[in-house]
Amino acid sequence: MIEPILTTRDLSKSFGGLVAVNNVTLDFAPGRVHAIIGPNGAGKTTLINLLSGDLPPSGGSITFKGRNITRLPAFEISRIGLGRSYQKTNIFPQFTCFQNCWLGAQSRLETSMKFFRPAAAYAEVHARAERALDLCGLTHRRDLPPAQISHGEQRQLEIGMMLATEPEVFLLDEPLAGMGPQESEAVVRLLNDLARDHTLILIEHDMDAVFAVADLLTVMVDGRVLATGTPEEIRSNAEVQDAYLGSGEGKA
Repeated sequence: MIEPILTTRDLSKSFGGLVAVNNVTLDFAPGRVHAIIGPNGAGKTTLINLLSGDLPPSGGSITFKGRNITRLPAFEISRIGLGRSYQKTNIFPQFTCFQNCWLGAQSRLETSMKFFRPAAAYAEVHARAERALDLCGLTHRRDLPPAQISHGEQRQLEIGMMLATEPEVFLLDEPLAGMGPQESEAVVRLLNDLARDHTLILIEHDMDAVFAVADLLTVMVDGRVLATGTPEEIRSNAEVQDAYLGSGEGKA
């Protein structure tokens, strides 16, 4: 058995009387693409917010590589190896594509009162930024500000910024949102490339893309896990058909 890199046990989040995530227990295997799907309001984004530290849980636990990270703040969770993208593109419009990746890489320097650092530290930041820009496919956009690149390329840039932090796990919240077919194809190719060396936890509306890239899928309904399985198992699951895939809505 492969030891999971990330686990949740009875994880819950309540907002007053609303239970958005309800006793969710999941194992995320290293080097796999694990998609979280379900109808709107199922609790998918809330689950990602709990994993990334953007929200504190109401109950349960989260473990990363054997370490309990349940109450760690978002910046510390990012530092230990979990990168996160948002439904709304989260980049710095006033900087170039390269500078955005540089900021991601620079965030990994230890913060302290050391105002002078060895030149090698910044050489490493430069190398990480260049590598991230190349991996996300935007070397040719290096010196352009985000306003001068397409929406799909902006999403690629956000992934590039995460790459510059060198995470082991990517938490991707609707990376294909608002894209046309050609842009979606480019980002799906990028996700497949990332999956060779990283663990991806993915929320996405585009079911064709989900079934094309995911090794495993979890279906959530009303904050609970309805089913987890391979794409073939999820497609043929009668409960999933009734609750989600068979509804004809095609929403994630």
